[in-house]
Amino acid sequence: MTPDFFWLIASVALAFVQVLVASGTATAQVGGPTICGNREDMAPLTGLARRAKCAHANMMENLPLFIALVLVVHLSNRVNSVSLFGEQLFFWARLLHAIVYVIGIPWVRTLLWVISLIGMLLIFLQLL
Repeated sequence: MTPDFFWLIASVALAFVQVLVASGTATAQVGGPTICGNREDMAPLTGLARRAKCAHANMMENLPLFIALVLVVHLSNRVNSVSLFGEQLFFWARLLHAIVYVIGIPWVRTLLWVISLIGMLLIFLQLL
């Protein structure tokens, strides 16, 4: 496996872990029967469950962009130390972002999100 695909798969695995955390905390908060139902009358999630759901949603908003960038940089043979650094920056910032988001530290969370965007920008710049 190439290093760029390693970081791509690692980021997808992180998103998978995030969905497990989000669904687990939601189930703990409202109960299995409610989660397994249609959720039409389900009360809004709060606290840890809401933050876990939001962290996962945020990852799902950013992951398609990251996937596209990694695939294009790979297919165009433009992988280099800068693009790989961008991929690593994205992954580690997103991992810390997920942790900090679930814990509930707002300003650090935003800083980590910006760092993950910088990682994607570094990849993008390799395509120009």
